Amino acid sequence: MTGHLVDKHTGIVSFPPENRTNWDGQDPKPLKEWLRNVTHTPLWKPESCLAVIPASADASDTDELHAMKDEILKDMPSPADYIGKPGPVDGSPIDRMKEILADRKGLCMYDEEMQAAPVIHFMCYHKMRVRLLVHFYAFLFFQDWRQDLWTKRFVRDHLRYLDELQCAAARIVQAIREKARKRDPEGNPEGLFDSFHIRRGDFQYKNTRLEADEIYKNSNDVLTENATVFIATDQGKKDFFNPLKAHYDVYFLDDFKHLLGGINTNYYGMIDQLIASKGRVFVGTYHSTFTGFINRMRGYYAEKHKLQGYEEGIIDSYYFAPIGQKFVMRDYVPVKQAFYAREFPASWRDIDKGVGELTSNN
Repeated sequence: MTGHLVDKHTGIVSFPPENRTNWDGQDPKPLKEWLRNVTHTPLWKPESCLAVIPASADASDTDELHAMKDEILKDMPSPADYIGKPGPVDGSPIDRMKEILADRKGLCMYDEEMQAAPVIHFMCYHKMRVRLLVHFYAFLFFQDWRQDLWTKRFVRDHLRYLDELQCAAARIVQAIREKARKRDPEGNPEGLFDSFHIRRGDFQYKNTRLEADEIYKNSNDVLTENATVFIATDQGKKDFFNPLKAHYDVYFLDDFKHLLGGINTNYYGMIDQLIASKGRVFVGTYHSTFTGFINRMRGYYAEKHKLQGYEEGIIDSYYFAPIGQKFVMRDYVPVKQAFYAREFPASWRDIDKGVGELTSNN
């Protein structure tokens, strides 16, 4: 440690407990408590405030954002007001703020104090109910729309799975498409296949824990009978899926292990996601962030290739349970609480607009 962190109460240089820099296998509690004492620790709660980034360091931008929020609260819109009615991604700051507020009434401002802080630590502290259980795009609001879209592109293009995993998934996608093509060479010359993510294991949301015949009943109308289907799942015993195998040509990652080479098994779930994201139709598990990221990747793909409905961020994805959520990905829905339960079109819709416009012309 170089001595650049100081106790925020005494101003005296402070080092980690026992001056330890390697905490592998150690109790993290002393480290967390030390971090909270030497860093700026904003108590931001995504369910009650919107994290706001002003367009500049000028105080007038901060004042304008607070004034916008106060104006909006005079006639607070509901997320339901925007279903099927997305606003332009380059709309005015106040219009964009209305659409993303999601019933929150406060602003968590990236202010001068935070800008001057050498280290910012967003802690997870259950006693104070502080936890950033939220998608970045559902919490961050940029006054300048160009900065907003740049951030979404940065996440899309750089916070992604390694090329090694992308290539392994591509080999398996190619193999599945070849099987689908051979199964129906005239009707399916492109080798299209459909996909599922069926979360089982210790998932806490019991209303999604259906038997396979119920899953078939809730999803067969959006799938093609006798089609080739890939299932990403944490279900160990594959005979569970026999009711689905009676209607589809079903494959799992286990069927293609020979194409994985020496890839660490800890990465298999990520490869499952990449493969499932390439399904013609995808049926997932509501509340699952695993399903959520599959849908976000499908959104990126739909936006890039301008698939049907891309203007509103619509993708060909569904949920098998709860049945009331089955079609929610088939309409534009603004970010809303509970944020983690699904992904939203705001993550991918029209995010390439303004590429190259790095500065505001206000």
